[in-house]
Amino acid sequence: MRVVIVTESFPPDVNGVAHCALQTARHLVDRGHLPLVVAPATAAGPGPDAEAPCPVIRVPSLPLPGYPQVRVALPSRRVAAALVEHRADMVHLASPFILGVRGMAAAARLGIPAVAVYQTDLAGYARTYVHAGEAAAWRRIRSVHAAADLTLAPSSAAFHDLDSHGVPRVKLWPRGVDTVRFRPDLRDDALRRELAPNGEVIVGYVGRLAPEKQVELLAGVCGLDGVRVVVVGDGPSRPGLGEALPGAVFLGRRTGDELARIFASLDVFAHTGPFETFCQTVQEAMASGVPVVAPPAGGPLDLVAHGRTGLLVPARDAGAVRDAVDALAADPARRTAYGDAGRAMVEGRTWAAVGDQLIGHYGDVLAARRLAVAA
Repeated sequence: MRVVIVTESFPPDVNGVAHCALQTARHLVDRGHLPLVVAPATAAGPGPDAEAPCPVIRVPSLPLPGYPQVRVALPSRRVAAALVEHRADMVHLASPFILGVRGMAAAARLGIPAVAVYQTDLAGYARTYVHAGEAAAWRRIRSVHAAADLTLAPSSAAFHDLDSHGVPRVKLWPRGVDTVRFRPDLRDDALRRELAPNGEVIVGYVGRLAPEKQVELLAGVCGLDGVRVVVVGDGPSRPGLGEALPGAVFLGRRTGDELARIFASLDVFAHTGPFETFCQTVQEAMASGVPVVAPPAGGPLDLVAHGRTGLLVPARDAGAVRDAVDALAADPARRTAYGDAGRAMVEGRTWAAVGDQLIGHYGDVLAARRLAVAA
């Protein structure tokens, strides 16, 4: 199968959309298919695609005002040309919003089936950044995804949101996790001594540092005796978080095996953002054998079994986050039990397993197209 993956983000970007698009391309290659990626150009310019398993076409882009880590694709004929030149059987639209809309339009003109993967809570972002526009965001989402042959939601909460806002033809497709890279036996005592020299319980956050992530809710955790907060990531909120989280250790952006070692060396993983359609970092923490504290919203609802693999606490409630961490910090046996249960829960959620599910969805769409033509 010849697949064109049109994605709003791709490595070297570090975010859920980029990571999922990369894993999708890798799995398609592993299964003998022929993917091609179309993505916005990076600030680094030509040559950023060393880890890509297939050809990548970069479309001119500009940084998003106020958030230069995010690149927005400019109008270009390269998307349609890529579909024609690759002789695409299927178009995979990763979190379509700007570049993906052009991919959808090109696929429709050329009569190529399209599968749209919903990954970004644009309505939540509208509430966070402009304090309005949620209805307009849903109109945009509905318009884009209604044109696809199939929309794939990463969690039951995302599925419900799409369905309740009138998006048709939605199925569930979760995300995989690299259980070989992220595993408990990478726990590093030397790293732990470096991060918490007095033997503190280490509570970590990993992800973008942006307003919608609400990392400042960890302020109360910073005040707990015998607890050290460690923050991994970068983004526009980083300057203010240094003051908001006194005593926290900021490690900046970390990836790959280094990130896996950090995950495994945590005692508790705390996620604070309520706008996650999936939340890959929660799943990586669970694979690393680390108990999770997260809000009962979006993707974490499917991932965290309250009282078994972690604790779900009310969204936007700094006191609830502090109390949950305090309870786990005081109970090592509970932390171990939750961590073991979390690892067991995600062991079957490999990228190979969910990649095969995706190929199955492609097959269903192609079969439906053939039936429609025959009718």
